[in-house]
Amino acid sequence: MHLEAAREQMISQQLRTWHVLDENVLRTMADVPREKFLSLAYQGLAFADASVPIGHDQVMLPPKIQGRLLQALALTRDDAVLDVGTGTGFLAACLARMAAQVHSIDIVPDFTKTAKTRLTDMGVRNVTVETADAMAHQISRQYDAIAITAALPVYQDRFEELLAPGGRMFVVVGTSPIREATLVVRGQSGCDRQVLFETDLPPMINAPQPESFLF
Repeated sequence: MHLEAAREQMISQQLRTWHVLDENVLRTMADVPREKFLSLAYQGLAFADASVPIGHDQVMLPPKIQGRLLQALALTRDDAVLDVGTGTGFLAACLARMAAQVHSIDIVPDFTKTAKTRLTDMGVRNVTVETADAMAHQISRQYDAIAITAALPVYQDRFEELLAPGGRMFVVVGTSPIREATLVVRGQSGCDRQVLFETDLPPMINAPQPESFLF
């Protein structure tokens, strides 16, 4: 009962108040058992309005950020999705409920190994998980949607190239403490970018840093 009350509060007090109103997104985040994607030591924080440490200087994003991400991508049941930053595997499970297939990559082997086990135990069959460096890995196909769950200090066009026509990408860009959550949409004449809100996430491992100026 305690977990269910916390889950309902997450929906009503975090997601809805942060303008996550898409019923498919709300239902998905209510149905996927968020607490089961954390170690026992942190399950009590599963529904907190905060980032939860998961090791290797990375975090499980707050529910409201994940909700805004899912809503921005406007997924359909026919979509193929690239999830950059597997982490706990929770977001991949949410994406899998809303799309046709998900390819999730992470540079940290501990994350991908644990996420595979969790997803398999929960019967999620339409997610492939791969250990890879997103900044160096060569991906040969395009996706209808891309979710990038670690910040890019400097925007990378290489991810735009992975978007199919009409594809959408959620990415957080800039330097701490204020970065911009951005929606990128591939149109007929290129990609359009729209800043959705300000936030701060840990940077992607091996992501290029802004040039420093010497005076």
